Amino acid sequence: MKITVNGKTEELAQSMSISDYLRFIQMDTMLVVIEWNFTTPPREQWSRIMLGEGDNLEIIKIVGGG
Repeated sequence: MKITVNGKTEELAQSMSISDYLRFIQMDTMLVVIEWNFTTPPREQWSRIMLGEGDNLEIIKIVGGG
């Protein structure tokens, strides 16, 4: 299954939720904002949204500084 993540095509062996994908790529789910198919789903829905063929995912990392 192919999805687009931050403008690059990624191949997934199986469907997984947004939360599962973030764990798969070892991303801290508390430090990102997600845009999925041009919408911004609430964090509490990430475990219920299954990624599918052709989906578009933008992962925006939150950084702090001063």
